[in-house]
Amino acid sequence: MPTTESDRIELSADELRGIAGYAADCARRVLSIFERSLPADPRPRDAIDAADAFAGGGRRTGALRQSAWAAYKAAQEAASPAAADAARAASHAAAAAFLHPRASAHQVKHILGAAAHAARAEELASEEGGHVTAGTLEWARQHAPAAVTAVLARLPAAPSGGGRVGEFTRDLDAALRA
Repeated sequence: MPTTESDRIELSADELRGIAGYAADCARRVLSIFERSLPADPRPRDAIDAADAFAGGGRRTGALRQSAWAAYKAAQEAASPAAADAARAASHAAAAAFLHPRASAHQVKHILGAAAHAARAEELASEEGGHVTAGTLEWARQHAPAAVTAVLARLPAAPSGGGRVGEFTRDLDAALRA
């Protein structure tokens, strides 16, 4: 469906960089979960590094987009659900640079996806479950830069669905809008 003028939002390069840096920070918190499972697979780390490079002033390149897809493929090959969500967090970090300027609830998942998948990875990897997840989501709320809250304010609330990751996305979205 083509984007109309009425459903477009403004997105500055600085906002995209802030969102990508935030997503990389969220994904980095659970990278060790993936690396314990597949220590020789560099794809999630490469995606986080690429997101960091973009956040630090680098260009949006095909290589950045490819690193997001590579981390996504690593998630499909992960040995455990926790490792898969850790790789998905890394994939979302690199993909954050390609957020669309659309006033769509779907875009909220792109902004908060790394944080939500990181929370799910920690929940699955921990015997403490919900306690760990609450701490992860609180960390994500406290460390969200102004770019994240500014762009979220231009978007509808996170959409329904998406299982546990969707629930985390909606919880974090609501907390950041409060």
